[in-house]
Amino acid sequence: MNSSDKFRMRTETQEGRCTVYISGELDLEVASQMRSVMEPLVELCDRILTLNLQELRYIDSTGIGILISVLKARHARNGSFTVEAVPAHIKKLFDMTGITPFLNQGGPSAAKPI
Repeated sequence: MNSSDKFRMRTETQEGRCTVYISGELDLEVASQMRSVMEPLVELCDRILTLNLQELRYIDSTGIGILISVLKARHARNGSFTVEAVPAHIKKLFDMTGITPFLNQGGPSAAKPI
């Protein structure tokens, strides 16, 4: 199985919002692909940047590190960043690593700065 079979990203831009749909496995093998998509989106501070994780099956520490990098970069630019449709097994991992409070999970309250 090559990386394109196990990991996919799709970006959808609407008025005031950019949503990135991630599916498969986000790990070290596909980290550069994830970063190359996310880096230009971090700069779009006039839009809400949302990651939809509904079809994410697995994330490792490298993937979590990318999420934290995006969160920090958006916070530094006063840009909005949310995560939505987090599968239960991924949410459990976010809880165990302590990043859940820093992710605005589609709710009205802002996430804490990291």
